[in-house]
Amino acid sequence: MTSLPTASLPMAVPAPGLPARVRIHEVGARDGLQNEKATVPTEVKAEFVRRLADAGLTTIEATSFVHPKWVPQLADAERLFPLVSELPVALPVLVPNERGLDRALSLGATRVAVFASATESFAKANLNRTVDEALAMFEPVVARAKAAGVHVRGYLSMCFGDPWEGAVPVHQVVRVCRSLRSMGCDELSLGDTIGVATPGHVQDLLAELNEEGVPTSALGVHFHDTYGQALANTLAALQHGVTTVDASAGGLGGCPYARSATGNLATEDLVWMLQGLGIETGVDLGRLTATSVWMAEQLGRPSPSRTVRALSHKDQ
Repeated sequence: MTSLPTASLPMAVPAPGLPARVRIHEVGARDGLQNEKATVPTEVKAEFVRRLADAGLTTIEATSFVHPKWVPQLADAERLFPLVSELPVALPVLVPNERGLDRALSLGATRVAVFASATESFAKANLNRTVDEALAMFEPVVARAKAAGVHVRGYLSMCFGDPWEGAVPVHQVVRVCRSLRSMGCDELSLGDTIGVATPGHVQDLLAELNEEGVPTSALGVHFHDTYGQALANTLAALQHGVTTVDASAGGLGGCPYARSATGNLATEDLVWMLQGLGIETGVDLGRLTATSVWMAEQLGRPSPSRTVRALSHKDQ
């Protein structure tokens, strides 16, 4: 049901100036499931992560050590992480503060992420702090994580637009990115939280970051598909040299603080485009699609991914 229509599709036609390989940072098990109304059982989450690994994804964001009061869907982080920690893949986890870091380190996590904002409005809504107060909160988290030999990713939300503030000046985003880098973040993920970015805007931000000393090798991109621009924006980032792209299996996830935001870029849609461009990912699209169909069944609704729908219904 989920195999490719023929062995030759999509036809690989490489385009000049693109990377030979892209690392997909899979966020479905964390960013996707945390935005579901229903709480998914721990064993189902663990099986989801196992199936994603079996499909060839090498970086799978497993869970979040945020206080259960704020993200009840991921309240089982202590039970879930040991069920998947032996998988031969990278398993980043989100940590909001030092307490979250303590919980993650006690379970042997070797990759963590902090979650900052480029705008004051979203920082207040998501973290109940100003941008600078949030950065100050993250400084000891990042310092302790680095001292423990842990890889740190810095998420930055609202890089391209904010539902309260509108357009976000590029220099404002760059300032927060530089702060995250200076405190020790190994990698930054530029988030189009409400899906309003366009390709020129993406390339302008990336160029400005380079000019301000943030190398492309330290950058990943995280697009939402609210206006149907996620793949176009991803291609723009690839043309600039970005090789890390966030995506969510089956297109799971959104943003609870931005009502207009639709789901994350679907991993299957991303893989289909990358395969067509001759870019290696290591992902088996058939197995990944089967995994998303299975998870959609667990959630009781169809996957929003166009590629999942096309491949899983081709025989009907």
